Amino acid sequence: MKSSGYKKTLVSCFIGYIVQAVVNNFVPLLFLMFQDSYNIPLSKITLLITINFIIQLIVDLLSAGFIDKIGYRASMLIAHICSAAGFLCLTILPDIMPDSFTGLLISVIIYAIGGGLLEVIVSPIVESCPTENKEKAMSLLHSFYCWGHVGVVLVSTIFFNTLGISQWKILSLIWSMIPILNIFLFIKAPMSAPIESGQKGLSIKELFSDKLFLIFLLMMICAGAGEQSVSQWASAYAEMGLNIDKTIGDLAGPMMFALMMGLSRFFYGKYGHKINLDSFMLFSTLLCILSYICISFIPIPALGLLFCGICGMSVGIMWPGTFSKAAAAIKSGGTAMFALMALAGDLGCSAGPTIVGTISHIFNDNLRLGILAAIIFPLAMLFSILIIRKTGAGLSKYSA
Repeated sequence: MKSSGYKKTLVSCFIGYIVQAVVNNFVPLLFLMFQDSYNIPLSKITLLITINFIIQLIVDLLSAGFIDKIGYRASMLIAHICSAAGFLCLTILPDIMPDSFTGLLISVIIYAIGGGLLEVIVSPIVESCPTENKEKAMSLLHSFYCWGHVGVVLVSTIFFNTLGISQWKILSLIWSMIPILNIFLFIKAPMSAPIESGQKGLSIKELFSDKLFLIFLLMMICAGAGEQSVSQWASAYAEMGLNIDKTIGDLAGPMMFALMMGLSRFFYGKYGHKINLDSFMLFSTLLCILSYICISFIPIPALGLLFCGICGMSVGIMWPGTFSKAAAAIKSGGTAMFALMALAGDLGCSAGPTIVGTISHIFNDNLRLGILAAIIFPLAMLFSILIIRKTGAGLSKYSA
């Protein structure tokens, strides 16, 4: 690192991704509690997760137009304020509003705005820090989302087993303290401009006219879909496809997936200076394709869960690696590029699990066939990596 002063900036960004993990993974743990406490149908409650990601998609789309105007520091502070406010509102609004579901919905919308902003701004802030190896820093950054995911589930499980799930409001207040404390850490952290002084970030029209950027967008869609196609269905796969107890399936499926994905990102974050990113991404994508095939065809429960973990390890580099490659290849991409790539990643996160569920339903809830159908995403990722390896940044008009 060229300037040790930026360590505070990196730490606050790492914590920012933990905040995003809480935003995306805490409330789903409370769905049954909401159903019992507020007499809301479960089918209606599950809309909360859909609304969360829709709001984040909207923020991704709109952020290119306002982040450069208000600045990255202000955007980061707003993101943390919204995240904390959403968790605080969860403990208040459902009880004071005539319709409890409306209170939950407003709370979700508030913290989803924070989550959407974090997804767009944290990566370019880390990319702009004067680190010696930006690919390492980016991979390490994204590992903190995985650690946050694992931490949310583990801490919440311990809390609920100790004090009872009826005390969930206390835990929501505890989670709100993370973004609040990170505000004070970040407010004085040094920042560099995401693009060089005197340069202007590319417009959306200019980006979409760039062939290399379009390939990176496809890679982001594949990264999100390749990750979530297995992650979102890992618990159901363990229970329905492998006949494993639900509690064990929840821990051995999605938890192991998140843990292995985090270890993969941490590994590259520590040793990335010794590893060629293109080769690592290519190997990881081939391993991902293998894991999809094994998950779909191997009937032995232990091996099925093992390959769920291997899949998590294989997709770990895809999202941060694509971000790093895009930032290095399209120097003046600016906020618009990162916003559109975050949008593409979120679209992939939605499209992958949807394809798995749709194909599974067509074939009598056969999750194996559903996951096999989603193999199209790592295959497309492989094709994209090979194109870039062959042609390089020469595809881009803005590589210099």
